Amino acid sequence: MIQSMTGYGRAELIQNGKAIKVEIRSLNSKFLDLNLRLPFSIKDKEMEVRNLISERLHRGKVDVSVTIENGIAEKDTPLNLDLVVKYYQDLKLLGNQLGADTTNLLTVVMLMPEIRAAKPHELSEEEWLPILNVLQLSVSDLSDFRKKEGVGLEQIFKENISLILSLLKESETFETDRMETIKSRLRNHLLELVSSEEYDRNRFEQELIYYLERMDFTEEKVRLRSHCEYFLKVALESDSNGRKLNFITQEMGREINTLGSKANHAGIQKLVVQMKDELEKIKEQLLNVL
Repeated sequence: MIQSMTGYGRAELIQNGKAIKVEIRSLNSKFLDLNLRLPFSIKDKEMEVRNLISERLHRGKVDVSVTIENGIAEKDTPLNLDLVVKYYQDLKLLGNQLGADTTNLLTVVMLMPEIRAAKPHELSEEEWLPILNVLQLSVSDLSDFRKKEGVGLEQIFKENISLILSLLKESETFETDRMETIKSRLRNHLLELVSSEEYDRNRFEQELIYYLERMDFTEEKVRLRSHCEYFLKVALESDSNGRKLNFITQEMGREINTLGSKANHAGIQKLVVQMKDELEKIKEQLLNVL
């Protein structure tokens, strides 16, 4: 089943006075490009979060935002003095470098995030489990989104492949005219060779082999049809595999190009151009397939 790499997932939970929210967004990427925004209180769980997401999402440019609101009145929460000092020093240094006014820095610092958050402490298993649960729910929500997007992509691919096969079948209607044209050319070349005083038997055989090869592209048509059928089969497999589908389109492209070079017929070459156009549409959409 095809899955898109584009998606959005969200989950939240309110428990014991804490509001836990997780948002995940993903875009297409050749590899997993993971960007995490975690509260200080769960920084030590970063590797576990990364492992969870990489095991479930595999590929894509993924942004994860986790927020935890304790539900405690701000005035009752002690200042994180270390963070206040760090913000103040950083802003002062930046202001001096830019030549900006630094007289009201403390006011600005008090608006910065985590100022009144308690200092990070080691999470207990009881505190971590609900956060982990929300993370898992958000990843599942994103996966469901990807699957829904994949249904649309699958339908597009079916239409593209169906059109390529239809164009391939239509090319057979030109086969009689094409064969007569090639036979006529071959006959004229043979007459020239036989009537020539410098008749060369080896050249005669070479010309004959050359035109015989140019006449027959049955194998290319069979292989292209087979690649198209295999593409649809892989697209319906339980696991989405964009890389494999991309490899199959490369093989399809080779067969279509060979058809064009062997066609020697304007009508067939026009059909080949349309096949290439449909194949390019498939390749563009594959960039977003997991």
